[in-house]
Amino acid sequence: MNFTGAEITAWVGSFLWPLFRIAGAVMAAPVFGARTIPRRIRLVFALLLTMMVAPALPAVPVVDIFNPLSLLIVAQQLLIGVVMGFTLQLVMSAVITGGQAIALQMGLGFSLMVDPQNGVQVPVLSQFYIMLVLLVYLSLNGHLVLIQVIVDSFTILPIGHSLLPESLWQLVNWAGLIFSGGVAIALPAIASLLIINIAFGVMTRAAPQLNIFAIGFPITLSLGFALVLFTLPSVIPHANSMFNEAYHLIKQLLAGVP
Repeated sequence: MNFTGAEITAWVGSFLWPLFRIAGAVMAAPVFGARTIPRRIRLVFALLLTMMVAPALPAVPVVDIFNPLSLLIVAQQLLIGVVMGFTLQLVMSAVITGGQAIALQMGLGFSLMVDPQNGVQVPVLSQFYIMLVLLVYLSLNGHLVLIQVIVDSFTILPIGHSLLPESLWQLVNWAGLIFSGGVAIALPAIASLLIINIAFGVMTRAAPQLNIFAIGFPITLSLGFALVLFTLPSVIPHANSMFNEAYHLIKQLLAGVP
């Protein structure tokens, strides 16, 4: 069997160029990009996923691997993959922000632990919310939806095309979800704890001899846990809505739609 250089280049490119986009998304997306998963495992997963979806992808441009143009294509595909994964990470950051706001209000801001998803220290309550949202994300097959979005991205934005600057700016503006989504998750508990703190302030003015710090902290902490229990069912719809908005935004970014 005789193979020409163009045929070998086309065959290698059909697997190599999609690999960089898929690897970028896997490294940055929730669950797949967790710090607890070794990099070799993530790389093997990206290779296997590329091998499975490559035959169903549109034709890729034939570019010599040793051509300087190939470096531009590699950078484009990595950027596209990282943008898709980073968009979903913004949802997790919103959950962390909401949990942190509640923890500060109820007096748990000092209790920190390492988040295995991102490798940073977050309040224990934020870690609880992250675990809950991740379990719901997996139960709703969010990881499979992400894989489907990655495969569809090769049709929406074929290899050889880059993201528009307007799309990147749109992603920067959408990063406000970290604060708006976090406030939406934490608003019921924050409002309730604020009323409790106001009540303690009135008690302090009415009875200055009352040691408000001795009784205020355990009461605030106990009521805070009760509020977390009662407001927990509302976290899931907010997280699900943010994930749906993130997937919709990814398709808009790839298509260049404002």
